[in-house]
Amino acid sequence: MSNQDPLVVFTPSGKRGRFPVGTPVLTAARHLGVDLDSVCGGRGICSKCQITPGYGAFPKHGVTAREGALSDWNAVEARYDEKRGLKPDRRLGCQAQVQGDIVIDVPPDSQVHRQVVRKAASARVIEMDPATRLYYIEVDEPDMHTPTGDLERVARALREQWEIEAVTCAFPVLTVLQPVLRKGKWAITVALHKTSAEATPRIIAVWPGLHEAGIFGLAIDLGSTTVAAHLTNLDTGEIVASSGIMNPQIRFGEDLMSRVSYAMMNPGGDQAMTRAVRDAINTLAEEIAKEAGIATSLILETVFVCNPVMHHLLLGIDPVELGQAPFALATSNHLDLTARDLDLTALPASAQIYILPCIAGHVGADAAAVALSEQPGKSEDLVLIVDVGTNAEILLGNTRRVLACSSPTGPAFEGAQISSGQRAAPGAIEAIRIDPVTKEPRFRVIGCDKWSDEDGFWDETAATGITGICGSGIIEAVAELRIAGVMDAKGLIGSAAQTGTERCVPEGRTHAYLIHDVTEQGGPRITVTQGDIRAIQLAKSALYAGARLLMDEMGVDTVDRVVLAGAFGAHISAKHAMVLGMIPDVPLDQVTSAGNAAGTGARIALCNLAARAEIERSVRQITKVETAIEPKFQDHFVAANAIPHATDPFPELGKVVELPVVGFNTQGDGSDGGRVRRRKRG
Repeated sequence: MSNQDPLVVFTPSGKRGRFPVGTPVLTAARHLGVDLDSVCGGRGICSKCQITPGYGAFPKHGVTAREGALSDWNAVEARYDEKRGLKPDRRLGCQAQVQGDIVIDVPPDSQVHRQVVRKAASARVIEMDPATRLYYIEVDEPDMHTPTGDLERVARALREQWEIEAVTCAFPVLTVLQPVLRKGKWAITVALHKTSAEATPRIIAVWPGLHEAGIFGLAIDLGSTTVAAHLTNLDTGEIVASSGIMNPQIRFGEDLMSRVSYAMMNPGGDQAMTRAVRDAINTLAEEIAKEAGIATSLILETVFVCNPVMHHLLLGIDPVELGQAPFALATSNHLDLTARDLDLTALPASAQIYILPCIAGHVGADAAAVALSEQPGKSEDLVLIVDVGTNAEILLGNTRRVLACSSPTGPAFEGAQISSGQRAAPGAIEAIRIDPVTKEPRFRVIGCDKWSDEDGFWDETAATGITGICGSGIIEAVAELRIAGVMDAKGLIGSAAQTGTERCVPEGRTHAYLIHDVTEQGGPRITVTQGDIRAIQLAKSALYAGARLLMDEMGVDTVDRVVLAGAFGAHISAKHAMVLGMIPDVPLDQVTSAGNAAGTGARIALCNLAARAEIERSVRQITKVETAIEPKFQDHFVAANAIPHATDPFPELGKVVELPVVGFNTQGDGSDGGRVRRRKRG
């Protein structure tokens, strides 16, 4: 294939290839194994192959996509749009043809294997003290002899019947107040919202008579990869529905700095990303309300937690300053807004928005939410809290002091930039074990509780197939390669002769480990390549280096316990994380999961007004350590490239796992099997 052929890059998978001009996008996707749905076989009937092209400069991908990089809108697309409607910027992958270098996003609804957003709410007892409450009142009818407005008489009723001295009223509510009063025959229910314990309450909704359908709030964890929401009853605190979607900004860049670069290099790029994420939130709100069987008009409050770049893009602020020192935020304070301010049209215009404060330029409201949930400042022992994601937030602290930093781990932990990687969806390998003697693998996939060597596994997975490997799966795979002696401490996979298994297959000048191959039946070939291992090494080194930097600042070489937070953290095996060297050495029983701690913090802030004041105070007492300008970070990063580490001894890990001391030279003949010696353990 000619080097002059256009380059096509698919997101979120990161798969790429060059194709002749005129190649349909669907054909390119199938050639690369991209997860793009189609039922009608490319006839333009089913519309399942919808894609979103991205135009502009994409430094992360080394692509500049210009207008005209896809063929013009054709009659088939026009007919479909007229009859059923295409979302803005969407094309049909079977009709759009490659004309030049292009970045193509495959939205979640066009993927065969639908995303499983693993940001479920964790059980937590939360003291209910919501900022929004309901009050039923009976209002005096108008009297010509005492001429006062309806709002003034509502205020008087609240004062006399509830001892609420003063209120204000949201303008959208004022416009409907009179008909609601009359429909209710002067008895109404009002929703009052307070931004703080001392603030004057504001009327944000009214209903005729006694409103018994309840009111609800959304706790939203706006991540760079996924957006997770918990719909919560503001009276009881019950989570009535949880849902999540992919963050559509992925098509502009998989990591935060790629999105900042996109905004810098493409005029209006920040506005495009703002529109994309707000549209996604509107869609999510509608879907979660439908799932719960309620009207979106009952969602009166939303709490957001997010990293600084997402924070700015949600607000419609150009994130350019966050891409360069001193990484200045437009504001680090909490924000009280309305749905109208953020164009969240799925919600009532007067619905209240609360955004937690940010800690610093690269440590955002999501880290503040983790601090609110996990309370490191109240811990008697020294706890390291790691919120694992595309950009990891790390907290280290106890009652004496709390430190925080962020570390650019990238998307590898989420299955992106991995040769057989995919998002967490049915059919994805999520756990794996490699026999240290036979070097044979067995694995478990999402959607099936059995292991691949158990009876019934293949029958139960026949519908989904084995489609790829997700984040937790690639973590375990790399760690298992190390435990089984198939990979050395430098991250090199040995040859078949060196390792004694034909599963180590040549790939260019290196080797890959073959997990599963059904290419003869038209299925995928799933391997762990040297490039995959390098991507994981870079990600885990950034994570470990950030943690070590905080430990240096604290003046310690060890921590007492480690808490893994985030949706991904909930699915990581503590042993495999430590074999990999993602986290500092501690007893394995001192490594716990907090689930989606940022989402839990959002729920706490949603349900408890005092908690908002608490975190607003606490963030001012957290010390930020900036990894981007700290010279020691690079030293720690380089040392952490080894698996588990070049110099740190990991004695606690050594009590439960003996790692073979092997060394592989890809140019050698492998006559010694690559084995040098085994480290003796006391």
